[in-house]
Amino acid sequence: MKRLLFLAGAVFLALAAGAAGYVLWLRHEGRDIRGSSSVEFVDTRPPKAAAHAHARSRVYWPTYGFDSRRLRFDPAARLRPPFRRIWTFHGRALLEFPPALAYGRVYLPTFDGRFYALDARTGKPVWQRSTGRCGWASPAIWRRTVYVTFIGHAPCNQSVPGRTGVVLAFDAKTGRSRWSRRIGPTESSPLVAKGRLYVGDWNGRVWALNARTGRTQWVRELGGKIKGSLALAGRRLYIGSYDGHVYALDSRRGRLIWRASAQPRLGSIGTFYATPALAYGRVYIGSTDGKVYSYGATSGKLRWSQGTGGYVYASAAIWRRLVLVGSYDHTFYALDAATGDVRWRFQANGPISGSATVLAGIVYFSTFNERTYALNAGSGRLVWTWPDGKYSPMVADTHRVYLLGCGRLSGMVGRDH
Repeated sequence: MKRLLFLAGAVFLALAAGAAGYVLWLRHEGRDIRGSSSVEFVDTRPPKAAAHAHARSRVYWPTYGFDSRRLRFDPAARLRPPFRRIWTFHGRALLEFPPALAYGRVYLPTFDGRFYALDARTGKPVWQRSTGRCGWASPAIWRRTVYVTFIGHAPCNQSVPGRTGVVLAFDAKTGRSRWSRRIGPTESSPLVAKGRLYVGDWNGRVWALNARTGRTQWVRELGGKIKGSLALAGRRLYIGSYDGHVYALDSRRGRLIWRASAQPRLGSIGTFYATPALAYGRVYIGSTDGKVYSYGATSGKLRWSQGTGGYVYASAAIWRRLVLVGSYDHTFYALDAATGDVRWRFQANGPISGSATVLAGIVYFSTFNERTYALNAGSGRLVWTWPDGKYSPMVADTHRVYLLGCGRLSGMVGRDH
């Protein structure tokens, strides 16, 4: 009997030691990692030519995150706060994702499935379409066509509003339908480049469609739900998934180039809702494990990780070697793009879920407590606030800024206009 008790005790101690060792290993593996400016980091500034090309074609904010790299930084922007409101569009529903701006119009989906083209000067509808679905993404503009995704069917306040989604293409001037394509449930904002449209869905699929016809070019199935949007640099697409991985794909055929993982933690690894931002030869993306990650864009190797005190659903803005991103811990962070070090932080009045925008050296973000902040992007100093906003607040053209409130969109100009 004593021998049995001794053996049982030995087994218990071994299991306890193993469990303790596993916990220590997880803590070690999940620690914050400091990066290097000499390893897979290219210190270059974003080009300005693309912004000037948009202005000449009257396309000012063509896609979610401004460009295909999703930098959320407009290098041609000149407008600075304080602003005054000149018109308000009442959406009569949640407005979660920012509009696209082109041809003197503001293209805006509503949570309950309507889609508007508004006159940018007045905020009045020029045309409107109703889909009977739910709008959980920003539109994209390419060659006089506006592309938008919708998920499921009304009612839209369900966690799973349906088993399908659609990609729609409208004539940007008239609203006439060009084509419609059914895919899996999607809240992914379309990315259009070189005649192809890229989008992800909840079935874990990345779709490449012909932007003119909607026909499938290729499909790649990944390991989990895709809720964010794709980013593109050169011939590589990047996307995060709910399986806890970030993927790099060949944009021409959909071939897998690399797959990288979030760091392990007790119970699971973090999932990726945020959309990647691509700069300096790196991929920057936040995770539900509370961390912001930087991966080598070529290798997929983890180059740094920086923890926050809450979920990081927000997608990062990139500006002058800073990664600017908010967290559910009520804090907005400026991280060094090379190392991940915290350069400054700002305590806001609530959780931050939406993505930031940088215009003329000012970074804008909103909180769940419906306030928008404007900070000096270099120092974090508070410049201006506005008592509205909840998700991604601000986009701009050369004449106005457009602030997305909880259920309304405001057209705003500087005080001297």
